Amino acid sequence: MTGTSLTGVTGTSTAAPRPSMVLRLLAGRGVFRLAIQAMGLVLVTAWGAHDYGRFATALGLMTWLNFVPSAAEKSALKCLPRLRKTRDAVAALAVRVAVAPVLVVLAAMAVALVAAPESDAALYLTAAGWSISGGLLMTVSGLHRFRGKSTLDALAFTAGALVVGVVTVGTWFVRWSPLTHLGLLLGGILVILGFSAALLPKEWLRPGKVNGHRLMPAFGRTTTLLGMTEVLDVLATSTVFGVLALAGRTVDSGPFYLALLASSAFCSLLFYQLRLHQPAISTRMRGSGAAAGRARAVELLKLVERGSLVFLVLVGIVLAIPAGRAMLTEEGTTGAYLVLGVFVVAETVLFAVRLYAGFLIENTNSKVLTLTASASVAGLFATPLAAAALVPAMGPIGGFAALVFAIGVRATVLRRLLRRHHPEL
Repeated sequence: MTGTSLTGVTGTSTAAPRPSMVLRLLAGRGVFRLAIQAMGLVLVTAWGAHDYGRFATALGLMTWLNFVPSAAEKSALKCLPRLRKTRDAVAALAVRVAVAPVLVVLAAMAVALVAAPESDAALYLTAAGWSISGGLLMTVSGLHRFRGKSTLDALAFTAGALVVGVVTVGTWFVRWSPLTHLGLLLGGILVILGFSAALLPKEWLRPGKVNGHRLMPAFGRTTTLLGMTEVLDVLATSTVFGVLALAGRTVDSGPFYLALLASSAFCSLLFYQLRLHQPAISTRMRGSGAAAGRARAVELLKLVERGSLVFLVLVGIVLAIPAGRAMLTEEGTTGAYLVLGVFVVAETVLFAVRLYAGFLIENTNSKVLTLTASASVAGLFATPLAAAALVPAMGPIGGFAALVFAIGVRATVLRRLLRRHHPEL
């Protein structure tokens, strides 16, 4: 169903997306994710374990920045379907909020490249630029989808896949350094981003005089709390890379990063599906629909709690057996990679269920956003503590065990906070 806002924006939709459109969008994002996956595999052969470990550590530590600008998209897709007169003004605020952190990171990167181009700081800040610029592209694409211009989303990420593919092939043949590789990726994504942003309505890019002093606090609060969950969750995962580095296992960042790519590939597609349906769900989960959404979320959180507890108990039992301990701590063997695969599957399933439960809660009302943020803070503390205990001995396998533990902690905290504020649950 399409409609026209009172401010003149046409083509916006709060109905569930058509299957043909979903397939087109998933194809664009899917090709991009496949290109990222292929890049990870190809670069191992191009650089070897040491340089690839530095590359994986840089990306792993900076991946959380991808969700900083995309928080504005999440907030916009929740708020815009409920607005008419102020729709243009809120969309313009979303663009401004998303662009600001990107400019800060790119400025810091430029300073590092000029002052110390061969330093780790330059490598890490270039990885940060690539990550945060990708998040801004997601936000711009989300605003295009809201306007009914879903083809622009698919084209942008198909072009992104081409950039990743061309740069990766070039790195394999020429043996560009990790810094050069990331710099070329960033340059390509910025070109795509420029074209995509230029196609937004001029009212969203150069808004007229609006009551920003009234809109900004409300939109800023919603954006901060909505975006905080993803930022803190991914930041928590990034701490595992930090623990690997501090434990002297930087080379193990490579296998952990590759395994994390497999997990994130599935979860990112689920995350994208939720974003596609968010305008319709946000409209539906108002009033009486909110109670049903919260009740469903509580049941899902219970499943996550029990699943993570059972898995960790089994891991503890295996560790108590000498042969099992040897299996969980061995490195570089076929058996070790098979065990890592089991841990990846467990983490992926539990994370996906918790992600959906949190999505239902966030789209009920704005009061619950402090609860989801609090649960993510708990996960941010739980992950490095568990990683510090498990990673030095177990390497990447210990990293995924720490992630499973943190997922269970987030689910437990969120369910209890939700029941405290809604006793009827």
